[in-house]
Amino acid sequence: MTAQAQPPQRPSEETKPSQEEVMSRGFALPYGANRGGFRFYFMAFVALMSLGIYVSGGQQFFLPLGIAAGSVAYYFYPLIEGRPRFGANEYGIFCDGLGLIPWREVNDILLRTFAVRNIENKELHIQLKRDLDHALIADWRRQPLYRILMKLPWKLGPDNVVRIRLEPFRPDPEQIHSTMTRLWHYYR
Repeated sequence: MTAQAQPPQRPSEETKPSQEEVMSRGFALPYGANRGGFRFYFMAFVALMSLGIYVSGGQQFFLPLGIAAGSVAYYFYPLIEGRPRFGANEYGIFCDGLGLIPWREVNDILLRTFAVRNIENKELHIQLKRDLDHALIADWRRQPLYRILMKLPWKLGPDNVVRIRLEPFRPDPEQIHSTMTRLWHYYR
């Protein structure tokens, strides 16, 4: 007698999937290899040099400089980690430090371009039907103490819009937008 495989079931409010379960399958994007690691490594180098000069020479100027540079390096540390930060699967859209937004709660997915001086920044805007607290299936906003001050890939904008900056991710922003839109139309 052989056991038959059961089809995957949609998560209910009682059985919320963990972050590892959600990210183990589907479209998942880590930060790109050359998309910000320089910021971390440069600031970590400045912090180590400044603190080394302070310890060896005792010059007071280098202590606040080392602490400030170390704080900036700490903030940008997620840019060098290889784990997925953003993506989608059959359950919805997941984002590191945010949670899992089911497809039925997404009202629209837009690609927006903002120009700051001569630099164009592209963001994915996910407009929700309800407020964020009620839209999430899995809420990952409660971070461990050591991760609270690190960079997150999302921000909550006005009018219940989750804004995800796309420059740090590997594929082109247009490719990310088209994939997310295609998944949204398929699963909703």
